[in-house]
Amino acid sequence: MSWIENCVPLSIIICLMGGIISSAIKGEAARKLTVTLITAVALMNALVLGYTVRLGHEFVYVMGRFPAPWGNELRAGCLEGLMGLFFSVIMLLSVLGGVRGQNDDIRPGRMNLYFIMINLMMSSLMALVYTNDLFTAYVFVEINTMAACALIMIRDNGHTLVAATKYMIMSLLGSGLLLIGISMLYSITGQLLMPNIRDAVDRLAESGEYAIPLTVIIGLLSVALAIKSALYPFHSWLPEAYGFSTASSAAILSSLVSKGYIFLLIKIFYRVIGMQVMVGHKITNILFAFGIIGMIMGSVTAIRQTDVRHLIAYSSIAQIGYIYMGIGLGSTAGMIAAVFHILSHGATKSMLFIAQRGLVEVSNGSKNFTDLKGSGLRNKLSGVAFAVGAFSMVGIPLLAGFTSKVYFAKAAITAVDAKMWIAMITLAISTILNAVYFIRATISIYTPRNMNYADPKYRPGIMTDIALVCFIALNFFLGVLSYPIYHTIELGLKIFG
Repeated sequence: MSWIENCVPLSIIICLMGGIISSAIKGEAARKLTVTLITAVALMNALVLGYTVRLGHEFVYVMGRFPAPWGNELRAGCLEGLMGLFFSVIMLLSVLGGVRGQNDDIRPGRMNLYFIMINLMMSSLMALVYTNDLFTAYVFVEINTMAACALIMIRDNGHTLVAATKYMIMSLLGSGLLLIGISMLYSITGQLLMPNIRDAVDRLAESGEYAIPLTVIIGLLSVALAIKSALYPFHSWLPEAYGFSTASSAAILSSLVSKGYIFLLIKIFYRVIGMQVMVGHKITNILFAFGIIGMIMGSVTAIRQTDVRHLIAYSSIAQIGYIYMGIGLGSTAGMIAAVFHILSHGATKSMLFIAQRGLVEVSNGSKNFTDLKGSGLRNKLSGVAFAVGAFSMVGIPLLAGFTSKVYFAKAAITAVDAKMWIAMITLAISTILNAVYFIRATISIYTPRNMNYADPKYRPGIMTDIALVCFIALNFFLGVLSYPIYHTIELGLKIFG
């Protein structure tokens, strides 16, 4: 066994340990520790990605050297390495980019609590990426839920308490359905390890035994993770959760939390139930339909927003619809496009939330577009980052969003029956709607307005500047140099299957 394989459990364990240590130290020390640990996790995931790409297949890490069912397993292939690296990089940039917001929005006595939750969130995301056991995935789904709720309400005002309550109610509904689905699956297969469940499900599908319970299980697992990832119409908690939390929290929630659940759903498609069984039970058609509706309704609602954070939040509903549309196509090309859009949307939406903080700061704290006029001129880097993010969401060439839409169009062309035309037409309509609200927002922040914002306290810090520059570079990287990533996703899905 290569020493690199030890990076997989370490990426989970050190973040758990970081949460424990953060509870005993002051806020600034907790921040430095968290940034150090996330950086270490990113480096370890980069090593895992390089190792698995060279290896050409996955490897399994047996915890404590006890095989299942007595022990637990972690599985790593190139797709898991890619997602682990992406999650850790976005987490690092989101924490660094929101440092100023953390100081302003979180009381000093609660700062270490905030970083306890960041560490728990990071650990749960790594576990969702690497675990090979379905019940272990459920345990870390719950840890993820508690950490996300705390990240929302850490700001401690009426809005965040209401938002956190809504999030908790919807998330617990999803968690309950997920647990029921896993319990039913265990009752008919007697397995919790993903490959073992897959073998049992294949035998059941071939024999026709437990056909109705299997259909119910597939529905429960899919609906549960759709609720937790805010697929329309299960999105009611999302606008307030993103709109009233801190900039770092909004960036993490929009870019990572929902994507962790979607990646778990993809693992269930390939490694637990099997893609053929999923397609055979028509769940892909249902997800496709809700994805299409979400793409339109999220954009239509975003057009009506006058608050910049709510606009970005409702845009996320539309972008999650894109991902589910790709999954719903039921093809390898559609799944590759969906996974790539997880990366594209994550890199872009976190940048938008961090950038809007800088624009709001130079507009007397107002989030209304009327007051944001000229903010891109007063805070140039935030203005550029917001414009790059907005143009990426619209689908301007050379940016990540454009490449995503090309891959979705490519997948739609290869689709069968009416899905091709529905997907292509919806892509066109959604792109036009994206252009309406994002270009309007960009024009607004660059429209000059004669007001005095000379107070130097509104100047962003060096960490925010570095994070925004890295976000911009990452967006162009995904837009221009997408083929290696596309190839890695394709290889990873092939290994999955």
